[in-house]
Amino acid sequence: MSLKAGIVGLPNVGKSTLFSAITLNEVESANYAFTTIDPNVAIVNLNDPRLLELAKIVKTEKIVPATFQFVDIAGLVEGASKGEGLGNKFLANIREVDAIVHVIRCFDNPDIVHVSNQVDPIHDLNVINIELILADLQTIENVINRIGKKAQNSQDKELKFEFTVALKIREALENEKMIKDINLSSEELKIVKSFQLLTLKPTIYVANLDTNGFKNLSLAKHYLALKSELDKREETLIPVCIKIEQELSQFSNEEKQLFLKEYNIYESGIDLIIKSSFYLLNQATYFTAGEIEARAWIFKKGQNAAECAGVIHTDFEKKFVKAEIIKFDDYIKYNGEKGCREAGKINLEGRNYLMEDGDVCYFKIAK
Repeated sequence: MSLKAGIVGLPNVGKSTLFSAITLNEVESANYAFTTIDPNVAIVNLNDPRLLELAKIVKTEKIVPATFQFVDIAGLVEGASKGEGLGNKFLANIREVDAIVHVIRCFDNPDIVHVSNQVDPIHDLNVINIELILADLQTIENVINRIGKKAQNSQDKELKFEFTVALKIREALENEKMIKDINLSSEELKIVKSFQLLTLKPTIYVANLDTNGFKNLSLAKHYLALKSELDKREETLIPVCIKIEQELSQFSNEEKQLFLKEYNIYESGIDLIIKSSFYLLNQATYFTAGEIEARAWIFKKGQNAAECAGVIHTDFEKKFVKAEIIKFDDYIKYNGEKGCREAGKINLEGRNYLMEDGDVCYFKIAK
């Protein structure tokens, strides 16, 4: 299952530097707008210490973690929905991702150009969101124009329902509401997903601070203003100093831990962003473990055992017979499959069993 998070924001807010730190790859970065024209894409590992514990028990050296794709999308500017600053291309890139990581500058530095010539994180937040709303308005107008007359003159209930939903979405967008923030029934949501709207995508906000601001968040005025605004909207805001994160990305794990202790933090902002992006999409992982390899597999919460077997291979869902499920804590406590079997900690489940995060699985498939 390929999951993508797109890193967006105004030019020169630290997107490409953040991407470099996340992926440990250097991408072009400069002090002017539109350095990144084509999106950089990288696959990163979702570091999960549980996988290492499983590998030790089954005595395998091959460890295959779950992965996540990050896309570095060039800076949006006001007017992007009308094509300003290569806006059409950038909006198309955003349309292809599953989640958005919105980076907002929260520090003053006269040596780093701001596209609006002033640092105002709430203004920057609204510029990006309004451009996404305007792009969605264009999309929904196209839907309404395509089905409007037919829906009004038809007895087709499904078509009429789609038209009603499209009108509801247009009204919300005209009131500058993000679609992910409005109440939709499951039936409405199913229709809305087919519209491929940008403002429906789940979003994490990242406040990029300078070193002093990151050390003293209580005194970082731009960060505090942004946090207050996003708290009202019930949105997630992760404070990071991207400059520090870039330095951390060059360190060994031991050096990284020592560095983090100096700032009295236990987890890097990068790790928080990666984890938050993953779980924002309602994803979870199950494990398979044996002498050949220990591997993490991504599934969507609410999927059953047969569907999760299909993550490994599509035929496995069709030919699913049953699954042996061991809870991770039991697997560790009883030192693997043999100990769990002796302790009666292996559950035999059918295709409708709802998989849980951390399940260690062995699927039995019909030949």
